[in-house]
Amino acid sequence: MISQRRFAPLLVLLPAVLLAQTTDLVAPVRKAAWAKDVATAERLIAEARDKNPAVTPQLLEAISWVGRGASFAKQWDKAEQYARQAYDGSAALLAGRKLDADRSLPLALGAAIEVLAATQDARGDRSGAVAFLKTEHGRYQGTSIETRIQKNLLLLSLEGKPAPPIQADQWIGEKPPALAKLKGKVVLAFFWAHWCGDCKRQMPDLVKLQEAYSKRGLVILGPTQFYGYTTRGQDATPEQELAYLKTDFQKQHPIPSWMGVPVSSENFLKFGVSTTPTLMLVDRKGMVRLYHPGNLSYEDLAARVEPLVGPRT
Repeated sequence: MISQRRFAPLLVLLPAVLLAQTTDLVAPVRKAAWAKDVATAERLIAEARDKNPAVTPQLLEAISWVGRGASFAKQWDKAEQYARQAYDGSAALLAGRKLDADRSLPLALGAAIEVLAATQDARGDRSGAVAFLKTEHGRYQGTSIETRIQKNLLLLSLEGKPAPPIQADQWIGEKPPALAKLKGKVVLAFFWAHWCGDCKRQMPDLVKLQEAYSKRGLVILGPTQFYGYTTRGQDATPEQELAYLKTDFQKQHPIPSWMGVPVSSENFLKFGVSTTPTLMLVDRKGMVRLYHPGNLSYEDLAARVEPLVGPRT
């Protein structure tokens, strides 16, 4: 067990060798977490703390991964224990620095908030989890973890609610219709990024859905946003990135003409798109029936779409 005393706000500047040790800790702990091997993740943390008791953002990131691994394994007491340590440790560090001054600190804090909310929800207190996420969203609005917090908030609260509007300040292809004008249709919103391999792998499934269900009332929208770069990380203005999406990207990864593509960062904040792709399915009455960060197979999507479009005519 990791002592809470080690999360004192007084920080020590670490020699490069110790910083490397904590940085190298994240990868094996993350691997153990994904494998739901909580015992190994705990052991790695304990060994690292014995060698160097100083609190660093990298150590907190590794600790947050133990919390995530425990949540994957549904070991909720341990999930809360490690998430709380990552949360409290991050708060202590934030007394002397900005959240986004370091890559690991927002990862640690974002994961801690995510796991604390998931733990509360798993114990049957969804309203408490939602209230917690709303508070954290207000506290960290304008930082890099705002979208992640919003994603977790929507995972607990969006399904069964009216779909918020999708902004279309700019677009690719024909101007996409507003969601309000699509009532009477079933709408699948596919939030994607031009750099996202998972998004490219999802596209063939969307093509199959379009072929199978468009005549039965399915409309697919593909909101995206500007990321400030194009191919191979080349910096780009919004105008240059839009031109890239319409030309070079379109040649390599054709955007179907039937998929309206709104381009707006506001959509990604509003819909909590910290994971690409993110999929949202809206029924004919404009109610959200699915909110899912990550890929889904054609079979899974078709099983969700089929009852919403109704019987064949």
